[in-house]
Amino acid sequence: MSISTDAAQAAAPLSVFHEKNKSDTRFLGHPVGLGWLSGSEFWERFAYYGMQALLVLYLSHSLFTPGKIDHVWGIEPFHRALEHLYGKLDYAALASAVVGFYAATVYLTPLLGGYIADRLIGRTATVTLGASLMAAGYFLLCVDQTFLIGIFALLFGVGCFKGNIAAQVGDLYTIDDSRRADGFQVYFLGIQIAVIIAPLVTGTLGEKVGWTWGFGSAGVAILIGLAIYLFGRTAYPPEVFAERRNTAKAERPALTGRDWGVVAILVLLLPVLAMSAVGNQQIFNAYLIWSEKNYDLSLFGGTMPTSWMFSIDAVVSTFLMIGVITFWRWYGRHWQEPAEITKIAIGTAISAFAPLTLALFSQIVVQTGHPVPLWWAIAFHVINDTGFSMIFPVGLALYSRAAPKGLGGIMIAIYYLHLFIGNNLIGYLGGLLDKMSGAQFWLLHSAIIAAAAVLLFLARIFLGHYLAPTKADVAAA
Repeated sequence: MSISTDAAQAAAPLSVFHEKNKSDTRFLGHPVGLGWLSGSEFWERFAYYGMQALLVLYLSHSLFTPGKIDHVWGIEPFHRALEHLYGKLDYAALASAVVGFYAATVYLTPLLGGYIADRLIGRTATVTLGASLMAAGYFLLCVDQTFLIGIFALLFGVGCFKGNIAAQVGDLYTIDDSRRADGFQVYFLGIQIAVIIAPLVTGTLGEKVGWTWGFGSAGVAILIGLAIYLFGRTAYPPEVFAERRNTAKAERPALTGRDWGVVAILVLLLPVLAMSAVGNQQIFNAYLIWSEKNYDLSLFGGTMPTSWMFSIDAVVSTFLMIGVITFWRWYGRHWQEPAEITKIAIGTAISAFAPLTLALFSQIVVQTGHPVPLWWAIAFHVINDTGFSMIFPVGLALYSRAAPKGLGGIMIAIYYLHLFIGNNLIGYLGGLLDKMSGAQFWLLHSAIIAAAAVLLFLARIFLGHYLAPTKADVAAA
């Protein structure tokens, strides 16, 4: 059978699926598949963020202590390998290095997951494999000896799961379906809710009951997510692999010159997107240290744990995400919605104002000698989260839609590399907190984000036509 005949056979059920999905509004105005995928992603992110809330505490307070660290299989060669990257590491520094290694590498493994899905077994099978590996990983963390095996199982599991389930969200929509960006924002909203709830459950179990209870609850959560994913699989887009079981390798159309141009643009945008995210990503790093000294953390007669700033941000960002989704739905009923790259540029420009509030607070603390009230933090989080709600989820929509055919999973994985770059950048910037005044530190962040906004607007002006759907794309959809 010829490649063209195979492609036609594979395209037929996909076109039928898209035709049905155009009129499917059963889940908040979107295809029902979005509900199943969002539910599955909620539980996966619940497990992920719940484990993240415990990991450094568990390592520093329990596992990486004298007499216990020696029980971990493979810890000596792994310790030496990390010292090649980070320098000499005592137990406390090793705990931070392991968490940093995990946080960075988790954005690289989706490249492998994208390749497996696009070239070998398809997205549904790859997502299922990823969830299974993650479940095993969380339970392996519960045993001292198998801790490192669990970490690597999680890294490969997230790699198989993360980019591919997001790509399936994009595949629910045709090229010309205006619900795509809105769909990704709904999808991202589920993630935000998971961020709020997960530390409250796994953190409480891990710290108050036992570490294994916390990691075990994460394992149970991912199993729930896997069950939801498998239960809803008939609502997902049909795959080439499902239609051609006797074909050992999936053929895909050769990339055109325009396709290569689009790929080049999307890759070149990665460092710009990393710059746009520094204000948001710094919340997980130097912002906490700055908060301890500059906010009055008194609450109900006691002192609020600094880590609760995560929950404050998650609550604010969830409400802001709903507000932004509502706004663009209202806007779309009256005018044509702007392109994804335009929304990202607008969101970045808004985000640039957020660190300015922190620079102002820093200056007030210097002048008065007293920390500012905690409720002032709301101003920073409202501005930052309003902007970021138009950056990350809309970026997912852009990369899934603009990716050349056959490269959807890989391009989603490439999109996540901007967070790998960004996390390394904020690690460097965080080291400047003690070398600059607070005002200078946050003004630097604002300048970086503003520069990203300018670059994104320029990309919209000069390269936007490459990222817009072509007439052929719309006709094919």
